[in-house]
Amino acid sequence: MKTQKFLAWFAIALGSIYFIVPLIATFEFSLRMRRGEYSFDAYRTVFADGNFQSSFSYSLVMALITIAVITLLIVPTAYWVRLRLPFMRPVVEFITMMPLVVPAIVIIFGYLRLYNSSSVLPLTATTTGTDLLFLCGLMTLSLPYTYRAVDAAMRAIDVATLTEAAQSLGAGWITIMFRCIFPNVLSGVLSGAFITFAIVIGEFTIPSLLNRPAFGPYLQLIGANRAYEPPALAIIAFAMTWASIGLLNILALFTKPVPAKA
Repeated sequence: MKTQKFLAWFAIALGSIYFIVPLIATFEFSLRMRRGEYSFDAYRTVFADGNFQSSFSYSLVMALITIAVITLLIVPTAYWVRLRLPFMRPVVEFITMMPLVVPAIVIIFGYLRLYNSSSVLPLTATTTGTDLLFLCGLMTLSLPYTYRAVDAAMRAIDVATLTEAAQSLGAGWITIMFRCIFPNVLSGVLSGAFITFAIVIGEFTIPSLLNRPAFGPYLQLIGANRAYEPPALAIIAFAMTWASIGLLNILALFTKPVPAKA
């Protein structure tokens, strides 16, 4: 037992070193913008850049919209498949696996082919339509991870018993969904939300080809023209990602499942 415990902690320490040492090196390099001394000049330059503020704000808004829409799509679908259509599970799982097989560049070229300005539905002719295509692309990329996170959380609860108990108390389908199912699969929803947030913030291919002012293309542009700002941006993005994890964990701790009422 002691040997197994030692090996487990050794593996954790080795993995931590593998991830932490490059992070420390990146942070140290980002402080070298001022010759001969450490400073936060690179961070001040980044935060003062109007393009950073606008691109990150745009990606943040798109991330929140994507999380809301994909959650409202996936949770009822996974619930209904598990409750009424169990024979459709292989089909649904195959469909949700497709974005892992089809590259993002193929997806976006298909969108541009179908919805360009000369097509029947010219979505790319307007800013709103292009944003809608961007949203659809982000939802497609996050679909495999969100569905599996929600489906894993739904396996841990007895969907049929919860539904029968809520119906016996006179609850309708909307009440069942939002007062019974959603609170009990909150861990899966939050896991999918975090992964979706990370995908949206770092996505480059789709916004660059759609000419959207997202954070991914901004990172690439800065990385191609600056030396010290890209490491600063990497540290900032890492800090924001971990901050979002902390907020999701706090929300999960303080959110309690609410039983259905008649």
